[in-house]
Amino acid sequence: MDNRNKNKKKNRVEIFRGSKDGKLRLQVYLSRSGLASRRKCEEYIRRGLIRVNGQVIREMGVKVGPEDIVQYRNRRIYPVKRFLYIALHKPPKYLSTTYDPDGRPIALNLITPFLKSRLYPVGRLDYLSSGLLFFTNDGEFARLVSHPSSGIEKEYVVETKKDIPLEFLEEYKKGIYVEGEIYKLHSYVVKGPRMVHIVLVEGKNREIRKVFGSRGLYPKRVHRIRIGSVLLKGLEAGKFRFLTEREVASFKRQHSEVSSW
Repeated sequence: MDNRNKNKKKNRVEIFRGSKDGKLRLQVYLSRSGLASRRKCEEYIRRGLIRVNGQVIREMGVKVGPEDIVQYRNRRIYPVKRFLYIALHKPPKYLSTTYDPDGRPIALNLITPFLKSRLYPVGRLDYLSSGLLFFTNDGEFARLVSHPSSGIEKEYVVETKKDIPLEFLEEYKKGIYVEGEIYKLHSYVVKGPRMVHIVLVEGKNREIRKVFGSRGLYPKRVHRIRIGSVLLKGLEAGKFRFLTEREVASFKRQHSEVSSW
């Protein structure tokens, strides 16, 4: 066995340590192997894109151990050697996805010329929005930053074409219904008649544009400036940096504190 295969086997054994029966749920193994977030890995399983020992798996209850052969689209999946955590300043008109069949610009492509590791976005910023966006190959990190139960704040600058009524922001803070779904603002700071800083914790798909648009306040700019304790400040559009160990630890610590409440 050459050194490369020895390292893969070592990495594969490492991620099972601490599990009660020496096995992991398939979606957990996939996310810890850097394939995608746990939620996305569950989607791959349901679509029949995952094989274990040659058999297509579509159920969530399957567990795998160190000796099992796990494949995604017929390519074997191994645990990653090193987790990466990246902060990108996404410009407008870039997609926060890993692939677009229409060939539109992908935010990930601003990183891949410099890093060859498989990465995926943590959460999302819609096509027209800009600002702070994380990328990682650590599925657990992606889950805890994205999941509402972690209580991670996301702060945005929102600029509109019309004046923003204070009554609307107060209604949004209490909970506002749009198309049968409720959206709730965590906090806000008014910066001008047509500019406000808002903080969300859950942050549903296209929430800001839906909520503001429902009152005729169509945003001309949605720009994320903070995720948790990480600020966008100092990072130019289209550029990225690695998160520090302290920054990564802050998310894990906050998740632990919220979970213990």
